Amino acid sequence: MKLLLHVCCAPCLIYPLEVLRSKGFEVVGLFYNPNIHPVAEYKTRRIAVENYSRQLGLEFSYPDYEPHDFFRAVNMKEEKLKRCSICWLQRLAMTARLAREMGFTHFSTTLLVSPYQDQGLLKKIGEDTAKAEGVVFFYEDFRPGFREAHNQARSKGIYCQKYCGCIYSELEAGRK
Repeated sequence: MKLLLHVCCAPCLIYPLEVLRSKGFEVVGLFYNPNIHPVAEYKTRRIAVENYSRQLGLEFSYPDYEPHDFFRAVNMKEEKLKRCSICWLQRLAMTARLAREMGFTHFSTTLLVSPYQDQGLLKKIGEDTAKAEGVVFFYEDFRPGFREAHNQARSKGIYCQKYCGCIYSELEAGRK
């Protein structure tokens, strides 16, 4: 079974990839994150994903970086709950569409590894976008592997970011 895996960053790729491969999936990565701001942060995260995926022999797709798509989508909806669900929908809808277009049977996301994301809402968005595109959303709670994967990333010198990605989460992190 072929699965297109939306990847938000290299550290969050570690555990889900291990689990998916152990379940027999042929995984291809997708780095689609128009939410990441500023462009230097986007480039740093992408380079980390490129380097790590090369080490693993993992094929990847990199759609164009179009941050204006994110800003248009969340305009006047910057509150955390509104913007996060819009951002997740944007990224998972693209992943589902590309999965269908590229001939994949399944798709999933590394967002499911984060203890900071709403698992129930991610699952619903994944299932809704899968239904709309005629593919299957593979859901698994990858959170048990989060800490260990991030420890591995640090020990391997893989870039670990300090905020989710968007300018709003960057500002929130700066206030803490």
